[in-house]
Amino acid sequence: MSAALGSVATTESSLAVDAKALHKSFGPLQVLRGIDLTVQRGEVVCLLGPSGSGKSTLLRCINHLERLDAGELRVYGELVGYRRRGNGLQELSERAVNRQRQRVGMVFQRFNLFPHMTALQNVIEAPIRVQREPKADAVANAKRLLSQVGLSDKTDSYPSQLSGGQQQRVAIARALAMRPELMLFDEPTSALDPELVGEVLTVMRELAGQGMTMVVVTHEIGFAREAADTVVFLDGGVIVEAGPPSTVLTAPKHPRTADFLRRVL
Repeated sequence: MSAALGSVATTESSLAVDAKALHKSFGPLQVLRGIDLTVQRGEVVCLLGPSGSGKSTLLRCINHLERLDAGELRVYGELVGYRRRGNGLQELSERAVNRQRQRVGMVFQRFNLFPHMTALQNVIEAPIRVQREPKADAVANAKRLLSQVGLSDKTDSYPSQLSGGQQQRVAIARALAMRPELMLFDEPTSALDPELVGEVLTVMRELAGQGMTMVVVTHEIGFAREAADTVVFLDGGVIVEAGPPSTVLTAPKHPRTADFLRRVL
């Protein structure tokens, strides 16, 4: 895997993500309670925390898969999901939101591959249909990406013929095929058998090493220690502690962070 897995486009802001006072509730349940978070271009941020702490919801808000109740969220300087109108905000059309999402690749816990399509067909689907890329170009790029995630011999395999780790690597290649500026990973190894986790983390480490901006929800403390520039610990919908992994994972300042690390380690 020597060539670059993704390309980072020039953007209008050095901040990949700029989140201010984010609030999100589901009925009476407050999931995000005033989140402030910045992610620099080229930075790898790992979100840690117990189940229900708001990590996945925060990730989904960045891609406008969940709508905020309050606060402001920008990706590379562009307001996500809304535009300013007078003193308020007006929600963008679905078409405009989809245009914004093309800048962001997302990999989920479940692989979400189309079961009736081969690995190659899964990777070329969005570039052809959404970005109107010529099929020959999409196929060439897809083969390159599948080779770089170690699946050059699986281009004609269907998801049912692939292991979980292989399916997740296809999902990563599929996200990269859209040439995103920002990659979001929502616990990408949580659905995998333990022996398959390493092959996915290897691809993610290489992406990080090549300068891809990444926000990763994970319980893989080893990956966070090795690949993250910043570790953010959430609990109860708030950021409890954030900093370099050498500090947060080795000498946490908050007792809640220390207790969490004792339990997961």
